[in-house]
Amino acid sequence: MSASRRLVRAASACVVSAFVVAGCSSGSGSEGSGPTSASDPATSATSTSRMPSTSTPSSTRTSAPASKTPKPSAKHSTSVAPSPTNSCVQRTYDRLSPAQRVGQLLMIGLDANSPASADDRQIAQQHVGNVIYLGGWTGAPRLRSTSNHLQSQATSSATGKVPLLIAADQEGGSVQQLKGAGFSPLVSALQQGRMSAAQRTAYGKRIGTQLRAVGVNLNLAPVADTVPPSMTRSNAPIGQYAREYGHDPSTVAESVSDIVRGLHSGGVGATVKHFPGLGRITGNTDVTTAGTTDTRTTSTDSYLKPFSAGIKAGVGAVMMSSARYAKIDPTEQATFSHKIISGVLRQQLGWHGVVITDDMNAVAVQGIPAGQRAVRFIAAGGDIVLTGRAADAAPMVRALTAQAASDKKFAGKLWASTKRVLALKQRLGMLC
Repeated sequence: MSASRRLVRAASACVVSAFVVAGCSSGSGSEGSGPTSASDPATSATSTSRMPSTSTPSSTRTSAPASKTPKPSAKHSTSVAPSPTNSCVQRTYDRLSPAQRVGQLLMIGLDANSPASADDRQIAQQHVGNVIYLGGWTGAPRLRSTSNHLQSQATSSATGKVPLLIAADQEGGSVQQLKGAGFSPLVSALQQGRMSAAQRTAYGKRIGTQLRAVGVNLNLAPVADTVPPSMTRSNAPIGQYAREYGHDPSTVAESVSDIVRGLHSGGVGATVKHFPGLGRITGNTDVTTAGTTDTRTTSTDSYLKPFSAGIKAGVGAVMMSSARYAKIDPTEQATFSHKIISGVLRQQLGWHGVVITDDMNAVAVQGIPAGQRAVRFIAAGGDIVLTGRAADAAPMVRALTAQAASDKKFAGKLWASTKRVLALKQRLGMLC
């Protein structure tokens, strides 16, 4: 997901390791931007963002009690991604109701200024299976408590006792949403890119360890976008905030691989973003539609190299960009593009794991009804719909359910997505 609208300032072949390399084999079917203006509709009370800002919006979700969050281990991993017939995934899938299966495909925001119980209704009634902490959260004790509360809501009736993915944007520099006691101040990605490989991997491990300690099991980082040297100031979503690891694909790819491995060794999953790259646009999709069409990136572009590197390093998920890519699919934004998600990402790069949206409450997609945002993303080959506006869960669930009832092909994609999400949770040590 990209650093959504009010991102608080805070922030080789398959590798056989404790965390499964999901992108190396087929599975079951598959952020960011700049500051916000107070006058822009994206900054209304009904929306929260993850981009650098002086405000402190928040959003949270949880997994198993923070003190007991399962750490990825060899017991829950193989050299390739679990297949659709994986016994643990299949058993879990079989015991979920259709509504609970749909709920696994949603991730909603929990704002830092909201009570821990703010998302309880959506988890109980819409069976929402995932949460993201948005805004400026301060202090490990509060986060541990909130994560424990969230995981306690993953009951038999709500999620079929499947624990929640709890995510955060913990990149470094301007994008560090969890701060204060228990969290190290983090340098920017550009500074991390200048470290040695060993230092960078250790840095990623430190971040992962701190996240895991408070019940966060998925980091929506690292950024795999490459910003050309000539666009470091004009690139609003990434370059202006030094969120890139460097200015050439090879440098970025090396850094992304190190951070992914480091996060994993710290006990959390990593997410590369924002596919197929936000480095060549000028507008921030969180707050505008202007300047958000990339006219250079192609389906065989060298700028895709960092994403491929992240996949090979064992990333947990790939986040889509909400920009347009004229040379790949001139008719659809990436997050709704079958050509980009199912074609370039899945078939060409061989990614068969979880694909997640950037914030589906961003300005770039607000002209589309909430329910249709979810339907179009799943139809294109995606899996988890992330929305900072928790109230969008209900219309999204209704639309997904209705489409599945009337379209067998879509229903097949929907259930394949559910299995991919469950497979990720298994690799993170959350199932069986």
